[in-house]
Amino acid sequence: MLDTVLIIDFGSQVTQLIARRIRELGVYCEVKNPDFSLAEIKKLNPKTIILSGGPNSVYEKGAPTINKKVFGLGLPILGICYGEQLICHLLGGKVGKSFEREFGKAELEIISDLKLFNGVKNTQVWMSHGDHISKIPNGFNVIAKTPKAPYAAIANKEKNIYGVQFHPEVVHSIEGKKIIENFVVKISGCKPKWSMKNFKKDEIKQIKKIVGENHVICGLSGGVDSSVVAALINEAIGKQLTCIFVDHGLLRKDEGAQVKEVFAKKFKTNLVYVNASKLFLSKLKGVSDPEKKRKIIGKTFIEVFDKESAKIKNATFLAQGTLYPDVIESSHPNKGASHTIKSHHNVGGLPKKMKLKLLEPLRMLFKDEVRVLGKELGLPAHVVGRHPFPGPGLAIRIIGDITPEKIKTLQEADAIYIEEIRKAGLYDKIWQAFSVLLPVKTVGVMGDGRTYENVLALRAVNSVDGMTADVYPFTAEFLCNVTSRIINEVRGINRVVYDYTSKPPGTIEWE
Repeated sequence: MLDTVLIIDFGSQVTQLIARRIRELGVYCEVKNPDFSLAEIKKLNPKTIILSGGPNSVYEKGAPTINKKVFGLGLPILGICYGEQLICHLLGGKVGKSFEREFGKAELEIISDLKLFNGVKNTQVWMSHGDHISKIPNGFNVIAKTPKAPYAAIANKEKNIYGVQFHPEVVHSIEGKKIIENFVVKISGCKPKWSMKNFKKDEIKQIKKIVGENHVICGLSGGVDSSVVAALINEAIGKQLTCIFVDHGLLRKDEGAQVKEVFAKKFKTNLVYVNASKLFLSKLKGVSDPEKKRKIIGKTFIEVFDKESAKIKNATFLAQGTLYPDVIESSHPNKGASHTIKSHHNVGGLPKKMKLKLLEPLRMLFKDEVRVLGKELGLPAHVVGRHPFPGPGLAIRIIGDITPEKIKTLQEADAIYIEEIRKAGLYDKIWQAFSVLLPVKTVGVMGDGRTYENVLALRAVNSVDGMTADVYPFTAEFLCNVTSRIINEVRGINRVVYDYTSKPPGTIEWE
């Protein structure tokens, strides 16, 4: 049986990072809301509990909290930021508003090298708090401090309860991974038995049990998530799975052919390939507003998918590539908005009249784990490592109205850009790279003649989850080379620019 770490999420934007760090150790964990009851905790039977950070003040009315009886379960507990303050607040300490808030790097001075700081010397940590602890509960001792936080880390050694004011889960805390490992492995005794190999084996058994003799429909987009879902279910139930791939004509160059090659030929999957490009383009004709584009594509996709799925008379389940971050964000009262913000890039939507049961075998996995699972399933590297791609496809990368000519121009230019990134060995070092065709024409000179053609924008960013992103710093030589190839090889483009905007203030996609 797997040892489980329970993370109670109090609304921090980086709670998922705690979970990722623990999974990286090979230890299974689950993220739950503060209303996860004592009975539910006992049923989950965790080996240890971590209380996350959060934006609230523990002393305010209505602030999220937990049942005090959690501290009597005899489990090791670690409170991070808000979590540490909550420990103090509930166990007799005092927390109040700081005269001076602390956000950013701080030097941590370790006072006691209890197991939490085993192998860790004075180090840089990341602070993010506006409240401070003025008194710690009886039985607790200070084990580390910073110039502005005298209670930066506290411990009740007898009860195995620890609190840290800083965020060990973020990369800015230099020894943060080691501190988390010390708590999870050395203090809590969790065994590293969580792996994608084991997950694959267990999930295949589970899929067989759930599906039985019934049939499953999977909406295959060619992206990482849907591809891994299809490969996993295919390995579990084979011909009981039918994948429907709707080609809306707004894919990357040769993407439809690649999907057919992988799933129809390599995996021998029941694949229904629907070329609906003419239908989508006819409905998008003359439409420039990005929100209207999305709605048209989403509505049309559902209509086409519904029509094709209705032909499969014995289907009972619809498979979806829901991931754990989606589950966390959509279920948390302080994070529901995040799910809404992201959803506009997805084709999305289960027609109510289909009345199929959902099958979501990836709903406990993070994106990086999905990629590892894809490798375990034998998916080729170009599928497993593929950059994110929006559901509406190139429709939101062509600014303005959509025409077949613009689609071809963007496909060709983007293919060159990605090809050069791969040749430079940079593809796997970049989270997302793509091209945007602008509704702007500029004067140029090609040969002895004057041109008046389109501008292409190049975009490349690094990110963990798409919520924030930094620009990838290409060399001038690389960008000049890509620009030269695109202008020389793609008709209709005579100028190329690079987008240096981070997120925020910009978004990753242009529309």
